[in-house]
Amino acid sequence: MGKQCLSSGLLLVIMLGSGACSVLQPPDANGPRSKVPAYPVLLLDEATRRQESSVVWHQLAQRYGLADKTQVDLEPFTATLHSLPPNLSVPVFLPKVGGPVQTEEDVRESLRRFIVDWRPLIGAEPAQLSLIERTDEPTGARLARYEQKPFRYPLRGAYGHLLIRFTSDRRVLDLSSNCIPNADRLQTSLAGITPKVTSEDALSHVKSGPIAFTDPSGKPQNLTLSANDPVSVRQLVVYALPSKGQENALELHLAWEIEIPNSSFKTLYLDAMEDRVIAGG
Repeated sequence: MGKQCLSSGLLLVIMLGSGACSVLQPPDANGPRSKVPAYPVLLLDEATRRQESSVVWHQLAQRYGLADKTQVDLEPFTATLHSLPPNLSVPVFLPKVGGPVQTEEDVRESLRRFIVDWRPLIGAEPAQLSLIERTDEPTGARLARYEQKPFRYPLRGAYGHLLIRFTSDRRVLDLSSNCIPNADRLQTSLAGITPKVTSEDALSHVKSGPIAFTDPSGKPQNLTLSANDPVSVRQLVVYALPSKGQENALELHLAWEIEIPNSSFKTLYLDAMEDRVIAGG
């Protein structure tokens, strides 16, 4: 009886083992498959950022002694400051740096400190911003224009710009930013994406034409190049544009920046993952 039970038990173990083997998949010869990052990379949660920006604005309004009911004008998609409210009850000033007559170095340091204070509404870390223009206008107003450089590749499109207009006595006339917030997290997502389209592929695509794309005004365009038109694939960039498939979202595309000097559109941007022209200007 004991031997019969032992034999039955061994038979059951063998049957279970055989069934398990039939269910288990053989190991992948290429190893575990990593998750493919979502593409294009999306900047989401605009409603949350708008709420956060509104809170920051009211905190700054209290700090500067502005009227409590002063409303803030925010950019769509980025929820950064589009412009200062008109007719402020109390002027906003840049921090005082230097003596009665500021040197250009004093002006730039004053601007830097102002950017630090207003960083949440600007949407960019000071280290990401490069001053590309500092001019005095004929009206007496002074202008400082910055470009955001938050990613491994240059940022292109209508985003990543900061403009501050002020007077010689440091009074801020206007502040406008469409910088991309949360850039560090977005860069992490972008870093996991490997371009599928090479520069040679991009060149071949453009030269084979015709090319269909949307210009900066949103108008569809078609472009056909002649065999003699010079074309230069310059570099990979991150191109930002509003999403067509998801409401209130901004898309970040890896794209090849292509120069066509003899064309009516001097620059085209070809998606380095999807092999299509996504913009031109």
